[in-house]
Amino acid sequence: MTDTTATTLTLDVPTSTSLVPLRVADRGSGRPVLLLHGGAGPTSVAPLAEALTASYPVRVVTPVHPGFDGTPRPEGVGSVGDLADAYVALLDVLGLEGVTVVGSSLGGWVAAEVALRHSPRVAAVVLVGSVGLADDADPIADFFALDLDEVVERSYHPAHRDAARAALAAMPEAARALVPGNRAALLAYGGATMADPTLRARLTGVTVPVRVLWGAHDRIVPPSHGRGYAEAVPGATLRVLDEAGHLPPVEVPEVVAADVWAFAGVHPPAR
Repeated sequence: MTDTTATTLTLDVPTSTSLVPLRVADRGSGRPVLLLHGGAGPTSVAPLAEALTASYPVRVVTPVHPGFDGTPRPEGVGSVGDLADAYVALLDVLGLEGVTVVGSSLGGWVAAEVALRHSPRVAAVVLVGSVGLADDADPIADFFALDLDEVVERSYHPAHRDAARAALAAMPEAARALVPGNRAALLAYGGATMADPTLRARLTGVTVPVRVLWGAHDRIVPPSHGRGYAEAVPGATLRVLDEAGHLPPVEVPEVVAADVWAFAGVHPPAR
């Protein structure tokens, strides 16, 4: 077991188009994991970060997408592709090798785009309830038409909804004040549909091992999208989690952590 306390770093990461300011939480030691959060901000993956570093020899690096949690979003950073470019550059700045990239929801879409950048620093990718795929027959929910209570209803397994609503009611005012900015940043990156019609075809170009994890009770991004990712990425595998909805990193963090660790172990860094 390792210390789950996070150190916060502030880095200016150079990409080909801009200098991107990133706030990064860095915890644990060992095999590196780049953990990418969804539209609720970094708190939506914090339980998974803690579960990973508490039980396994891993170093978990969790950046805040620019514009979330009150961070600045430069004018040149306005798409999922821009975020992917910034995180590939972050791996270079930190000098990390053999990285397992784990992304939840919006972060999963970003992780898929990171895989398409073919960084030699990336060893494997795990997609958890990822947005990004366009599917007119079974579309992603209209997130921006939902209030917070409706988001809870659609996001969580029934067994976890009461606890989620209690946490929402107890949310400090400072955290509550960040919600509109987070939603605005999510809209800026993902658009109203949170999907890219070109993504499915481009996923055939992914060459790193990919694991897809999906909550069976996800009513934000239907489980059919998990099958879509698994079918589109060569060699990808899918696991459906019966005990989770859209937020397995919050609902069942230990289950996700064990799967990430096992998957990373099967796909060690290339030497």
